[in-house]
Order: sequence, then C-alpha cells, then structure tokens
Amino acid sequence: MGEAIPPVTPAVEALRLAGIEYSNHLYTYTEGGGTAACAKELNIDEHAVVKAIVLEADGKPLIVLMHGDMRASIKELTRIIGAKGITPCLPESAEQHTGYQFGGVSPFGTPSEMPVYIEETILNLRKVYISGGKRGYLIGMDPYDIVKLLHPTLVKIGAVRTA
Repeated sequence: MGEAIPPVTPAVEALRLAGIEYSNHLYTYTEGGGTAACAKELNIDEHAVVKAIVLEADGKPLIVLMHGDMRASIKELTRIIGAKGITPCLPESAEQHTGYQFGGVSPFGTPSEMPVYIEETILNLRKVYISGGKRGYLIGMDPYDIVKLLHPTLVKIGAVRTA
C-alpha cells in the first residue's frame, strides 16, 4: 500500500502562493477525538497542535488560534476586544464562514478575511501543527509564518482545559 497523498485545499494553495514552507501530516480523523487523538497518532505534543476556533463577536465571525491542550477564555477575549458578546459558531455556521468542514477548519484560504487572534505563547514554539483544511490533515510550520500570512492579534486568553 502506497503513502497517502496530501490534499490540495484552499489552505495549501494560500501557503503555496505566499511561498511558506510546511510539512504534511495525515492521520485518521476520529469524530470527537480533537487535538488529543491526532497528537497521539502523529506522536507530537498536543500543546504544539493549534486549533482554529470559529466564534462570532456581536454577530461577526472571527478565528482564535489556541494550543490543542488549552481552552480559550471567551470572557477574556470579550473584554480584550470590547465586544458585547462572543459565542461559539455552530458547525454549519463555522463551515459557512470558513469554507471548511467542522473538524478540519483552517485559518488559511478562507472565502473572506476574518479577524484572527492567536494565543501569544504559540509563538514560543519552534514548530506548530495546524489544520490543512481537511479532517485528518495537519500542516507543520513555523508559527511566525502564521503571523506573516494572517497578521493576527496576539492575545493571552489561554486557560487550562478541564474535562
């Protein structure tokens, strides 16, 4: 059996167009497995897996990039950006905003630009793994390339994830 060929998604096209180097990491997607399942299968630190969380602030979409083993404090983000209210997007709404299926949301190559907020400690890592725009597909890259391409706002909203 041959090696699986990585998909060409809008995220991959955006990275190629920007000349950003990345590595491909395919894994078996597990419904509800989250970052823990892919980190275990790929034998990487879950802290280096970056999840893209799609939220709506006062009805407008935004993306938060957070360590896989942490949660984003919505309360703190609301305070920082001065929103009246921030709510998580339903999977259908997240798909509409990003063009990606829930569980494979990438911040790259979205149909329209959205504000992106990144947990500042992600930049302390040498390499991160972020969705390549398809379930079961991560892209390994330098976190500063995320900054180069998306121009996110640095925030400190990470909190220890509770079960």
